[in-house]
Amino acid sequence: MTVESTAARTPRRSAGSKAGTTGTKRTTRTTAKKDAGTEPQLVQLLTPEGKRVKNAEYDKYVAGVTPDELRGLYRDMVLTRRFDAEATSLQRQGELGLWASLLGQEAAQIGSGRALRDDDYVFPTYREHGVAWCRGVDPTNLLGMFRGVNNGGWDPNGNNFQLYTIVIGSQTLHATGYAMGIAKDGADSAVIAYFGDGASSQGDVAESFTFSAVYNAPVVFFCQNNQWAISEPTEKQSRVPIYQRAQGFGFPGVRVDGNDVLGCLAVTRWALERARAGEGPTLVEAFTYRMGAHTTSDDPSRYRGDEERQAWEAKDPILRLRRYLEASNHADEGFFAELEAESEALGKRVREAVRAMPDPDHFAIFENVYADGHALVDEERAQFAAYQASFADEGGN
Repeated sequence: MTVESTAARTPRRSAGSKAGTTGTKRTTRTTAKKDAGTEPQLVQLLTPEGKRVKNAEYDKYVAGVTPDELRGLYRDMVLTRRFDAEATSLQRQGELGLWASLLGQEAAQIGSGRALRDDDYVFPTYREHGVAWCRGVDPTNLLGMFRGVNNGGWDPNGNNFQLYTIVIGSQTLHATGYAMGIAKDGADSAVIAYFGDGASSQGDVAESFTFSAVYNAPVVFFCQNNQWAISEPTEKQSRVPIYQRAQGFGFPGVRVDGNDVLGCLAVTRWALERARAGEGPTLVEAFTYRMGAHTTSDDPSRYRGDEERQAWEAKDPILRLRRYLEASNHADEGFFAELEAESEALGKRVREAVRAMPDPDHFAIFENVYADGHALVDEERAQFAAYQASFADEGGN
């Protein structure tokens, strides 16, 4: 199955080509950085062409990766993308209320997710479907929440994977507090908190950085910089590369190619080892791209152009690992054919599971707001009931 974005593919102006001087300023600022030789350093072990490159600092963290494990990373990314595509289709068919796609961010999530030990604890946002896959959370449990029939669907302590967090940035505080707690307990484990470039502007994230640094908390802050905080570009979130923010709080930051699954695996392993060794927090910025919409309620054609997406399609995380597997003779056509069949079976299973779920209770939102009830809530419930009844067909049809 070919996975496509929900973005329209019609020609349009890029976000920087609107009337005014915004596009000119953006170009000038980027050129100035390059001329000054201040382009951010980027850890990359696997190029977009599928070439393995050496890195003296991080090679040791993937030196023991076997061909079987490489195939496993590829399988993880393919199946995660297939599940994500099915979820997007189900939302378009009215089976889900909303969906936040991870299309294009598979390497960042699978690489970091596979770096974790079972006893490490994960605090996700709402797009970490690949990390959930790595932690053994059934994909159908994720979809129950987006259908509105549960509040998460899994036991966080069963997989050390916290429930999805919709409030932007708050999970970084939860992760920091949990990390401080396990440090006091003397546990030999680490915590990882996922958030996006937009969340990096939240005060919660800054507070998390402060507390984790002061208390030397064993936490890794994993920022998936997918270039767009809904419709706001990263340059409107920070005047410096996001990973450099860590310097001001007193702990290290690193930028990794977020479309390079080996690079993400290596850098996250390094950061987790630092945490377990009592060396405190680390900020990892996975430099990647959101290929689709922010959520299925978003229309990215209103704020970015096709040429930007096309440039990132050439850096596709799955394609580059496939190229490496083929060039290294680590996988043959039989492997890819079997995986394609497994992918289709997963899509079918997810589709059937969602369609078998009950319809959400439209009135559940009014329950448990006040312990003893409230006149205003009763009034709003009645108004909503009248609104719902207005959709009923006349004559019972």
